Amino acid sequence: MYKIVKKRRLNDTVTLIEVTAPAIAKKARAGQFIILRVDEYGERIPLTIADTDKENGTVTVIFQIVGRTTMLLDQLEVGECLADFVGPLGNPSEIEGIKKAIVVGGGVGCAIAYPIAKALHELGAQVDVIAGFRSKDIVILKDEMEAACTNYYLMTDDGTAGEKGFTTTKLQQLLEADSSYDLVVAIGPVIMMKFTVATAKPFGVPTMVSLNPIMIDGTGMCGGCRVTINGERKFACVDGPDFDGYAVDFDELMSRNAFYKAQETHDKEHVCRLTGGVRNYE
Repeated sequence: MYKIVKKRRLNDTVTLIEVTAPAIAKKARAGQFIILRVDEYGERIPLTIADTDKENGTVTVIFQIVGRTTMLLDQLEVGECLADFVGPLGNPSEIEGIKKAIVVGGGVGCAIAYPIAKALHELGAQVDVIAGFRSKDIVILKDEMEAACTNYYLMTDDGTAGEKGFTTTKLQQLLEADSSYDLVVAIGPVIMMKFTVATAKPFGVPTMVSLNPIMIDGTGMCGGCRVTINGERKFACVDGPDFDGYAVDFDELMSRNAFYKAQETHDKEHVCRLTGGVRNYE
């Protein structure tokens, strides 16, 4: 059993928990994820490892309340335990040798972008973070992001915090002003990652994205997380989750991610916050 030792609400629908898992904390690296079950009857859900504390043997994950399992997870309090907490899974982000990077996070994607920005910063790279949200009410990890980068740019669609505009607007400005970046990292809604890649491409900067297709077992056995990379079939859980953004078939990925949309919206009390986020980048 894996005990929750810390819980913090980041906004109305996003929660951070710190879980005791010494073996995972010891081995995990930026970009990897875990799969958990709330109880023995629950479904398996993947969550990116947001941070680790090797000394205390804890792993931090951040989740958005978007369905039954995340609702049940959010109901657990400090001192209660998870049935399963398996990892680290997936490949670590390939960031060795990077000297100057832009890390772009969209909405809850900032929870995945944060550990990569932090790892780059700890390696001595210049890290410029662009964090995008619809409004100030849903901004998360601002202090953590600022501490893990050289420059932090907060963008909101309505201008209620930071600068008004999209993450791609700021990315365009940074790339036009400086041609020496050797990596762009984009993590967020698929449509946001697609347009981030399109923005970076004319500048020829390598662009890495972290993909989040439907995933079940996290070992490549089920095939549910298949994605098309350079025309070839790959599995996000074992071949990723990071991929070359220029090689990703984003249109196929969006189509696959929407496959169960009817079932996900069947419960009229459930409102998917990501849907609004995607519309803002169309």
